Amino acid sequence: VQLVESGGGLVQPGGSLRLSCVTSGFTFSTYDMNWYRQAPGKERELVATVTSTGGTAGYADSVKGRFTISRDNAKNAVYLQMNSLKPEDTARYYCKPSRVDLFRDYWGQGTQVTVSS
Repeated sequence: VQLVESGGGLVQPGGSLRLSCVTSGFTFSTYDMNWYRQAPGKERELVATVTSTGGTAGYADSVKGRFTISRDNAKNAVYLQMNSLKPEDTARYYCKPSRVDLFRDYWGQGTQVTVSS
């Protein structure tokens, strides 16, 4: 299993970023997918989830209305569009299948998002 996140960077408050996660080693189209984030000194937080078909998405209250999760099953990829970014969105972002029992030990390197003026 490989999870390769990209698209992070330094952005000013109010700006936007689009994160990508390309996966391999499992049947991507059959699993719901999650985006998590972890800020220094804080626990990892579930940010967004999307069902296997992409038909339904869910969001943490802290990002609802600003972030959009999507996926492309033909490319084995999941995305996170982040708009109206705030300094409190600063964290390392990770993607992962939602089946924690099957994928507990699999994490990518993440992609760093820093929101600062």
